[in-house]
Amino acid sequence: MYNNENITLHTLANGLRMVHVYRNSPVAWCGLAVNAGSRDEQKGQYGLAHFVEHTIFKGTKRRSSTRINNRMEQVGGELNAYTTKESTMLYCIFPVEHLERAVELIADLVENSVFPEHELSTELDVVLEEVASYRDTPSEAVYDDFEDMLLAGSQLGHNILGEEKDLRRLTSGHCLDWLKRLYVPSNMVFFSLGSTPADKVFCLAEKYFAILSHVKQGIKRKAPAELEPQRKVVDLGLHQSHTIVGARVKGMYDEERFAMSLLNNILGGPGMNSLLNVSLREKRGLVYTVESSLVTFTDCGMVQIYLGCEHDKLKKALRLIDNTIDSLAQSPMSERRLDAYKRQYSGQLLVASDNAEFTAMGAGRGLLYYNRVSTLQDNINCILSVTPEQLQRAAQQLTMEKCSVLTFR
Repeated sequence: MYNNENITLHTLANGLRMVHVYRNSPVAWCGLAVNAGSRDEQKGQYGLAHFVEHTIFKGTKRRSSTRINNRMEQVGGELNAYTTKESTMLYCIFPVEHLERAVELIADLVENSVFPEHELSTELDVVLEEVASYRDTPSEAVYDDFEDMLLAGSQLGHNILGEEKDLRRLTSGHCLDWLKRLYVPSNMVFFSLGSTPADKVFCLAEKYFAILSHVKQGIKRKAPAELEPQRKVVDLGLHQSHTIVGARVKGMYDEERFAMSLLNNILGGPGMNSLLNVSLREKRGLVYTVESSLVTFTDCGMVQIYLGCEHDKLKKALRLIDNTIDSLAQSPMSERRLDAYKRQYSGQLLVASDNAEFTAMGAGRGLLYYNRVSTLQDNINCILSVTPEQLQRAAQQLTMEKCSVLTFR
């Protein structure tokens, strides 16, 4: 067992890694972080990871879907899940005295789900409605299409939700096989956050998860090929243009990932004083929103700058984005200016750490992908150590000649 201040790690005999974050609160969290997402699907089964996330709540050998739904809600808690391209999170939030109820329920879902065909048929309609409805929000749909464009030809280059033709082929057998291959101890992390002592948390986890077999993960991932930058306009008859400018960057294990994270925050983070918000919106009124996001996978990543504006203002807005990034790529930022941005970002991380969901799931993801859990101070120290030269190298990866552009209009 490993203990560092409020973070305790432990591994069960079957290989399931566990992390508990102590926080003095009447509310607690626990769940599983699973190293399985849409990129691990086979062709013809796109959407399976997300479909399993929906249907794992539809019945086990012991419980009906109604009993599953009521199990945590009867004590004021919640049961939830979400899927990304590389991971799935299955978790509960609940009054701390109901920890065992939550642990047992999650274990039951992973160990005993049966995916009844009649329940799958009903849930399919819900998922298909989700597939159809997201297209009605172009400011969201443009992100998915941009990722597909930037990662075309790879298993990362398809929508997490899948397509109707593939979803209609999915059966109970497909879902059960997904759980058997990927929801295994070596491919998961159990995480918890709350005021329960770590040894009690781990005893409960062992009670309910020790039965899981230690099976080597069945994942084979191949890094996406590098593609030439693209420019694409999709005419949807919209009143406004929804555009993403972005480029491929290195993945979550890159030594200078904190420089890219800091640059992303400087360009279009949540602060109203981000460079692009000041330049495009506050000074010139060209856009109604502009923001930047950094997405990292195990073997690659991407920076996406989203802007929404009137059609006739897009060209000028893109030119200003180019100028802003180019100025950062041409010469190192002064130490004084960079220190101010570091302080701001460090403060944002501190504020975010007050969010229990952010902390609990961050601990789960950290152990899952890095085999360790970084403290808030660890991450702040990494941000503070970024040099002007590292920030400049990060900006050089985002100059306009290296970027792709996708517009829905």
